[in-house]
Amino acid sequence: MGADKAFLGFGGGSFLSIALRNARAVCPEPLIVGEAARYAAFGTVVEDRFRGCGPLGGIHAALCATRTEWNLMLSVDLPLMLPEFVGWIANEAISGEQLVTVPRRNGRCEPLCAVYRRGTVPIIEQALRAGDLKVDAVFAKVPTRYLSEADIHAAGFRDEIFRNVNTPEDYELVKRQLHKSEFAGAKDTH
Repeated sequence: MGADKAFLGFGGGSFLSIALRNARAVCPEPLIVGEAARYAAFGTVVEDRFRGCGPLGGIHAALCATRTEWNLMLSVDLPLMLPEFVGWIANEAISGEQLVTVPRRNGRCEPLCAVYRRGTVPIIEQALRAGDLKVDAVFAKVPTRYLSEADIHAAGFRDEIFRNVNTPEDYELVKRQLHKSEFAGAKDTH
């Protein structure tokens, strides 16, 4: 991207402020995983215990720092995400015995918009120590509930909420999407 995505401006705030707002739909004091020096002004920061291990290292750090059983992991680069979806996925997660509840779209999982129970920590730590950094690989090793596109659409949510920003072109696309009148919060109202 060429810049810290957390501080990109969007809809009157930043990607970070949007992610924190969305997380607060289910958690009054969300944790921020990253460098304390960079993010401490915005909330409680947790740094990776396994540095350089990508998203799986961040998920591990968050789960080791939390005191709650169910934990939403939400990437900062999903600026079209909605607090209503976060509430919905949290309710879906606590209604079952699975250790992970993850949306799956177009044959791919959305591991950074998912709910993880603390019981996944040993499996994640084992994967990190083995150098297996793919988050999806953890799902095969623990009871996982996959929320299908049909589930997501039936709950009234559109695919746009998962639009991920990794490049300047992605950023321009979500800014245009935000201003389109048909994007009424990416939630179907019928």
